[in-house]
Amino acid sequence: MTALDLSSPVAVVGTGTMGQGIAQVALVAGHPVRLYDAVPGRAREAADAIGARLDRLVEKDRLTAADRDAARARLTPAGSLTDLADCALVVEAVLERLDVKQELFRELEGIVSEDCLLATNTSSLSVTAIGGALRHPGRFVGLHFFNPAPLLPLVEVVSGFATDVTSATRAYETARAWGKTPVACADTPGFIVNRIARPFYAEAFAVYEAQGADPATIDAVLRESGGFRMGAFELTDLIGQDVNESVTHSVWESFFRDVRFSPSLAQRRLVESGRLGRKTGQGWYDYRDGAERPEPHTAEKRRPPSHVVAEGGLGPAGELLAMAREAGIQVREEDEDNGTRLVLPSGGQLVLADGQTSVEFRDVVYFDLALDYRRATRIALSASQDTSAQTLAEATGFFQALGKDVSVIGDVPGMIVARTVARIVDLAHDAVAKGVATEEDIDTAMRLGVNYPLGPFEWSRRLGRTWAYELLDDLHLRDPSGRYAPSLALYRHAYASDKREGSGS
Repeated sequence: MTALDLSSPVAVVGTGTMGQGIAQVALVAGHPVRLYDAVPGRAREAADAIGARLDRLVEKDRLTAADRDAARARLTPAGSLTDLADCALVVEAVLERLDVKQELFRELEGIVSEDCLLATNTSSLSVTAIGGALRHPGRFVGLHFFNPAPLLPLVEVVSGFATDVTSATRAYETARAWGKTPVACADTPGFIVNRIARPFYAEAFAVYEAQGADPATIDAVLRESGGFRMGAFELTDLIGQDVNESVTHSVWESFFRDVRFSPSLAQRRLVESGRLGRKTGQGWYDYRDGAERPEPHTAEKRRPPSHVVAEGGLGPAGELLAMAREAGIQVREEDEDNGTRLVLPSGGQLVLADGQTSVEFRDVVYFDLALDYRRATRIALSASQDTSAQTLAEATGFFQALGKDVSVIGDVPGMIVARTVARIVDLAHDAVAKGVATEEDIDTAMRLGVNYPLGPFEWSRRLGRTWAYELLDDLHLRDPSGRYAPSLALYRHAYASDKREGSGS
């Protein structure tokens, strides 16, 4: 099954931001496009707005004047749904209410031809449930674009329970012909991106609620150590706290209130207070005129240790040994069967975050995971009230000697980046095991949909087969609510290393 022919008209129902964006994508690809909105006059306003954006593309030399004029000639506001009768594809982008979408598609089914592909751009509702209102749900599919649709490349092509393979394939190939990067996905709450991205927000909020660190520090660690484009607090302020919480709540409810997807009480209070982020001037941060952006906690300068003893090689943080030597710190390596730590001159230990807490051990400082320890500009340390001041000072000086800013947070198991990445990896493995999508499509979706520095399976391969499982298992022992219980899929993945070490992801 191939993509729709460019001569085939495409209709977009709903002319808000997403509807206009999808219409622009189809229009620039070469299709005749019909715009319909239930509110009189809105379709004409949307057509004018799209025309203005095409003008700006010409000004930026991204579109020729001739192509703009041709695109404008193909764009038609529709006065009624009956004007869409000859369309080969209808995409809806209307209010996120199941009854509204079902009624729309019931009406469309009586207007368009039997081979017309019907698609929803829903981000939170069940594609199966929407299609359940149709007499012929086999031609119904989800086409989830990301905002702004003309700029972001990802499209989730979602097959409902009754979607025909030929319909999903045609939708997939059409999205690709439009210059997008499609990924195939089963109809699951949140699809790929909104399902697997939940821990990015949830774990940041959990560290905050546990008084482990303030939003500015957590965001800085996620960016400067984890390699994420934005921190969770600044990103939800940009998205809108109400919007982000609504998606979280929808996924949680759709999974029958699975504790792994539980919403944040702190975010709920923020929404209740009307502090919705940038659009209201206040969210986690203050965006009003004259407001100062809070700085992340950064430790004062400390003297580096003269030497360290490396026991066990440090696993994913092994590059630190070469970096320490380059910084003039003497490193002696000792093989240890059950340890991956640095022993400091004071006798205290510096350990990569593993889901345990500093209070459980004598004189231990944990350090957080980094995407790339050489390129990271900040490292978080975690210590308990029983950690000696000398050990913490030596640990701080160690990373400062390597050119890093240091943020000291509370005694939080799994710290910030480590627990976030482990949970993302776990949800990704669980999704593949349940037939949601392939490993390749999940990695693509998370890189393109939310700008993650690595896909979950890329992370999994880099960190080692057992890393995420062991960290989450440690966390689960300390928080047996089920939130951190590793999935069966992740358990199987970790256990398989005994039989197939080095194979797969």
